Amino acid sequence: MMLNSIYVDNLIKTALLEDINYLDTTTDYLIDEDQENTAIFLAKSEGVLCGIEVAFRVFEILQPTGFEYKVFKNDGEKLTKGEIIAEIHGKTRTILKGERTALNLIQHMSGVATATNNAVEIVSGTKASIADTRKTLPGMRPLQKYAVTVGGGRNHRYNLSDAAMLKDNHIDAGGGIENAVAKLKSKLGHMTKVELEVRNLDELRQALDAKVDVIMLDNMSPEMMKQAVEITDGRALLEASGGITDETLRDIAETGVDIISMGALTHSVKAFDISLKISD
Repeated sequence: MMLNSIYVDNLIKTALLEDINYLDTTTDYLIDEDQENTAIFLAKSEGVLCGIEVAFRVFEILQPTGFEYKVFKNDGEKLTKGEIIAEIHGKTRTILKGERTALNLIQHMSGVATATNNAVEIVSGTKASIADTRKTLPGMRPLQKYAVTVGGGRNHRYNLSDAAMLKDNHIDAGGGIENAVAKLKSKLGHMTKVELEVRNLDELRQALDAKVDVIMLDNMSPEMMKQAVEITDGRALLEASGGITDETLRDIAETGVDIISMGALTHSVKAFDISLKISD
């Protein structure tokens, strides 16, 4: 996945406007306009880096000319505690005004990438891939989905336009699985895939009869998922979802499902600890 530069700039500008109303009371009164400094990004724990270029862009927007940086670690690389990630040089006012916005972004993105990479390593050796969901923070979806790919995961649909996905409320409102799938397929183009959420093995069999492309096994036990894999026998992709944690992840992956989607990768991830320190 690639990040759209227009989106990134708009998000950063929104964050900066949120942080700086009309001046930085501390920095603008304390620091001379022509003062310059060097600062370093420092890892304070272990994990996977994500968002370094986004962080740099914060300072470039504040200071379009004369801002410089050196990169020592790139997105996707593992970090150890105490490791220097990058060095920046620019006007001191730029560094101080952009510090919090830059750190908010890189810490959150690195947190998502680290959590994803941890999940990927847990299921290593099985056929299961780790995917995200639409449980993202408003306005942050592109950054969070990018961070999932940096951590070694895969993206589920980006938004409601990407694919047809029938969840329990769609099925109940649409008159049951057979009726809902038939009505939907009658209106879809040949390029659009259909995923259907099932709650039990009876609904799984109905989904298979309806010939959907992907079946989501919602909140099933590993034992039931294993039965679902045997019943499906490769006729559709199987996605496990719902309440999955690091503790249950391996057991679920070993059932033979194709995909494990986890909302926790984005909606409640712990920020990765990175600091920015003036070094001269």
